[in-house]
Amino acid sequence: MSAPRAPFVTRPEIQARHPRELAVLAADEKTREIDAVRVDNACADASVEIRGILASRYTPDDLERVDAEGAAVLRLYAIDIALYRVSLSFGRSSETIEKRYAAAVARLRDMAAGKGALTVAPAGGPAAAEGPATSGSPNEVVIDAPERLFTRRRFGGAA
Repeated sequence: MSAPRAPFVTRPEIQARHPRELAVLAADEKTREIDAVRVDNACADASVEIRGILASRYTPDDLERVDAEGAAVLRLYAIDIALYRVSLSFGRSSETIEKRYAAAVARLRDMAAGKGALTVAPAGGPAAAEGPATSGSPNEVVIDAPERLFTRRRFGGAA
């Protein structure tokens, strides 16, 4: 069994981006403090959901090698999914939260269908970086062919 993968978003990141919303959605009824365990679980669940949606296009290793911009995109979607899960766990869902969740899932499904992409660093670390420099997404066609031997110019034809 492999070690659990890092979540795409953490409680402090959600708190930094949406402090009031998190305080309203995740406050314990008795203590009025944010229930850290529920929020952390929602972050982990959101990450699992994202990985499940993107599994048709990206391997788990691909998602670990996503560049900074791709990680920021996944973090935004993870925030909306995690807030939705927190709101459900406390029974505090709203139409706005549900719409943001639905939009995030729709965008992830589009990405999995090839209507968007994440850029992934080459596998293999520094040794892979010595090869041809490519920055693209998985399933992207890249052709590296030798120069053509038989061309019109070589046979005295027009350019």
